[in-house]
Amino acid sequence: MSFKPQIKIPATYMRGGTSKGVFFKLTDLPEAAQVPGEFRDQLLLRVIGSPDPYAKQTDGMGGATSSTSKTVILSNSVKADHDVDYLFGQVAIDKPFIDWSGNCGNLTAAVGAFAISNGLVSAKRIPENGVAIVRIWQANIGKTIIAHIPIMNGEVQETGDFELDGVTFPAAEVVVEFLDPADADADMFPSGNLVDKLEVPDIGNFDVTMINAGIPTLFFRAQDLGFSGTELQDAINGDSQILQRLETIRAYGAIKMGLISSLDEAKVRQHTPKIAFVSEAKKYIASSGKEINEQDIDLCVRALSMGKLHHAMMGTAAVAIATAGAIDGTLVNQAAGGGERTQVVFGHPSGTLKVGAEALQHDGRWLAKKAVMSRSARVLMEGNVRIPDPTV
Repeated sequence: MSFKPQIKIPATYMRGGTSKGVFFKLTDLPEAAQVPGEFRDQLLLRVIGSPDPYAKQTDGMGGATSSTSKTVILSNSVKADHDVDYLFGQVAIDKPFIDWSGNCGNLTAAVGAFAISNGLVSAKRIPENGVAIVRIWQANIGKTIIAHIPIMNGEVQETGDFELDGVTFPAAEVVVEFLDPADADADMFPSGNLVDKLEVPDIGNFDVTMINAGIPTLFFRAQDLGFSGTELQDAINGDSQILQRLETIRAYGAIKMGLISSLDEAKVRQHTPKIAFVSEAKKYIASSGKEINEQDIDLCVRALSMGKLHHAMMGTAAVAIATAGAIDGTLVNQAAGGGERTQVVFGHPSGTLKVGAEALQHDGRWLAKKAVMSRSARVLMEGNVRIPDPTV
């Protein structure tokens, strides 16, 4: 029996923030994968190494966590006054599907650098030395993101002394601005309330802040869910009963947010909404061994991604934290001490993060103008990925 040889596809493996993924130029993909559909999904699943019943992604580029099972497709922007279109795919580890319903805020930090290095940004917009402003159209959610990319001698500067908790080594700082991160055509708070009641059969009734800013997110009080707010990954991810309980709560929250109409739909919409829990600032030891003191943070936040507690914080969830934190009365704001705020510093499993946001109320509706955070990014490897032909 004869077998076809593997196909090779130009690709770049990049870290952005506390995530990493495989980046492609749209035009470098096989022609059948340049449009959405089953062929594209099958190709990207094979690149990452999913579905893997062993949950290791050994036969692919994935790292067997939600933070490292990601793909990005970039192209020249079709939107006026934008440089690059950014499409993100969150790849399930043990299931054969890719969730295209949301953005990855962490990998956004790498989008600008890739776009510059791969000729997707006009040379006229790139200084010889200084900061290049890359205008990104986030195609999954239809939003504009501005990335400030440091440039040295006409090339992207990746090295530097900016430290990001959750990332081992320092790098150059990349400031990312998420413009109008909430859905302009819908209420940022789907029910119109800053705090709602969520009834989950056989589990309980919970206060929840439901917000659509950065990414749809459900915020709960840690104590209401039986947590302290200082948990690390092992305390959550090693307990299947806790994970199932949280996933059930997330599914009912997704229905209440109007994102799905039945619990079954939650199984194929794992990327959104996120579920997170907050507490007042507390002292704890981060996963790195770093001591986090309560006087250095405004609150503690823990969030789950693709069914597991995240080792740090998703960038899009950080946008939701910043926005909810800016609005007096949300559970996030209450945990931070209340009052109007333009920024919060929160503790997560790997350390701390400072995020800022501008929000205002107009005609009875809350609007988010902007959320800002600093990340870092760098190329890990570039060349070609090789996979068996998906058509075989």
